[in-house]
Amino acid sequence: QVQLVESGGGLVQDGASLRLSCRASGLPFNTYVMGWFRQAPGKEREFVGGISQSGARTRHADSVKGRFTISRDNAKNTVYLEMNSLKPEDTAVYSCAAATSFFAATTEEGIRYWGQGTQVTVSS
Repeated sequence: QVQLVESGGGLVQDGASLRLSCRASGLPFNTYVMGWFRQAPGKEREFVGGISQSGARTRHADSVKGRFTISRDNAKNTVYLEMNSLKPEDTAVYSCAAATSFFAATTEEGIRYWGQGTQVTVSS
């Protein structure tokens, strides 16, 4: 059974930092492209970042570029999202995702496995 379990969310103030983690089990982690998505209240889920199987290639949404960084540790079956300079508009449920190709990891339709999500709230 595949499981993606996120952690690290919470309530922080404007300008603070957080690091989200997502530990995977039940799948050959180093063969999957991993990604992060987020969904704010009343809005559609959106792509945040993606990372290739080896970690050599990454992509970040324009809205977070320069502030967020996705990374992975294949020895720990874990993908991370380092979030700096957080803003109130970053408030959302952040979900980890696994896909079989880099393009697929950037779209909801391409995701094969989802985590349950972790709440990030940024107060002004």
